[in-house]
Amino acid sequence: MKRHVLLLVFGVLVLVGCASSPEPDHSSRYTLSQDRAPSGNFDASGLADATPRFEEPRRAGNKSPYQVWGKEYHVLGNNEGYVQRGTASWYGEKFHGHKTSNGEVFDMYEMSAAHKSLRIPGYARVTNLDNGRSVVVRVNDRGPFHGDRLIDLSYAAAKKLGYQGRGTARVEVAAITVNRDGSMTLAGKPFPESGAPVDAERLKDPGPGSEALFVQLGSFSQRNPAEALLDRARRAVANPMRVREVETASGRFHRVQVGPFRDEDEALRAQSLLENHGFGQSILLTDTH
Repeated sequence: MKRHVLLLVFGVLVLVGCASSPEPDHSSRYTLSQDRAPSGNFDASGLADATPRFEEPRRAGNKSPYQVWGKEYHVLGNNEGYVQRGTASWYGEKFHGHKTSNGEVFDMYEMSAAHKSLRIPGYARVTNLDNGRSVVVRVNDRGPFHGDRLIDLSYAAAKKLGYQGRGTARVEVAAITVNRDGSMTLAGKPFPESGAPVDAERLKDPGPGSEALFVQLGSFSQRNPAEALLDRARRAVANPMRVREVETASGRFHRVQVGPFRDEDEALRAQSLLENHGFGQSILLTDTH
């Protein structure tokens, strides 16, 4: 009898030990055990980038150091000057509607991201190094914690960058820091505010070296794909356009741009026309005329 009691107690202890061991995928927390893309054909072409703004520093999600699955991670004191290249993945339905590391609710249709060390909430420009597409995301979560991955983007952001089908992409992540006065830096260098009011009078007759409005269709490290995109755009619309070669902190890029335009309304009309012809990844920006 005593032996049966001892075996029963031992069995209970084994079960308790298994139940208390960590579960890497946290499957009990989520409805789905495996992540997946949303059903249907979600159109991300008209989705706007996250708009960087100043936010007071918060404690939520910024504990440092912190541990995940026995490995220790450190959160940056600030994001100023951060720029790094690596592998991006994405997360979707499994986490949709659940809380992020700073207590917000994850929405796979918004432009957001998870990062292991950037302070949150924060902002970053993520560039797909294979096709030159860029997006601006709001970083409000921690991860990814497997392999050599650098950042996890929401499904929507990954689709805008064009890698949702493959699952991963080579990217550059550059932090956008917003100061109290509204000024911003990108990887530590001055960065014009996205969507800032445009001085239409100044743009009516821009001289050499001045800034004007353009619709940018893409940015590439190599010139050949830029020229190919330019040829396709010329067959679609009659607006003036160019490939502009620029040197940046991240290297040399070839920007395919339509314009210049006299004012924002004219640029937006051209952007809408281009989208109707299949150029759904364009952005509106000011650049040197």
